[in-house]
Amino acid sequence: MSKYPLTDKVIAITGASGGFGDALCKALYQRGAKLALFDIDHTALAAQLEYYPDTLRAKTWHANVCDVDSLRSAMNSAAEYFGHIDVVIANAGVDLIEPLSAEGGDNFERVIDINLNGVWRTFRAALPHVKASRGYLFAVSSMAAFVHSPLQASYTASKAGVWALCNSVRLEVRQHGVDVGTLHPTFFKTPLLDNISDNAAGSALWGSHQKFPFKTVGLDDVVAAAVNAIESRAEIVTVPRVNRLIANAPGLLRKFIESIGFKDENVRKAMAFANKK
Repeated sequence: MSKYPLTDKVIAITGASGGFGDALCKALYQRGAKLALFDIDHTALAAQLEYYPDTLRAKTWHANVCDVDSLRSAMNSAAEYFGHIDVVIANAGVDLIEPLSAEGGDNFERVIDINLNGVWRTFRAALPHVKASRGYLFAVSSMAAFVHSPLQASYTASKAGVWALCNSVRLEVRQHGVDVGTLHPTFFKTPLLDNISDNAAGSALWGSHQKFPFKTVGLDDVVAAAVNAIESRAEIVTVPRVNRLIANAPGLLRKFIESIGFKDENVRKAMAFANKK
């Protein structure tokens, strides 16, 4: 596929001020993109904006991925400010190590609401804009979508759900010229990983990430893979690339089933019926 040049493309990203989000934003900015930076942390957004002196190319909005109205407001405001939105990156996420036997609050629901429901809300708020620009929806998932660690039911379920969500949404929006992709990195160095590495249970599970299959990869490698995915409007990207074999295994026959079972004409008819409700 020919490259999708990022110069002057407007890219909206949730979780913009996090470790990975911040690094990805800088790389996209260097490619010539205009950035709509969404995050729930006002202070972190203000600090992040200091890196982008050109206010015509970068602006921040407060947005909460657990609130679709908040996302719609931010997305609409960003589209008005820049004139349109070309790419939307659902990046906001949290992690958790907690067994089924744990007692206490609603940690499982919180992880699912941010990691999975947050992607759904982000894409829903973005849909009118990427339809208008024939753009690209991109979600940050994880290799945890395919390799399901114990003590991480909420995280693995959410990341597997993101993968499935994107595969499903892709079939709906391709008729509008919109592409959908997912990023599946293994462990890489961010504050999120530090929280896991400092956890005794995490060290016991993954051996401090020193050996395959849980050895960490560099942040720069993940950022480079994400930028390449956006430039090629890819469906699925793994980091490292060798993990593509693991990622492909669960959906080995998915493309065949989709080709015979979900014709565009049938999808359009089904959506027309569903929208009448």
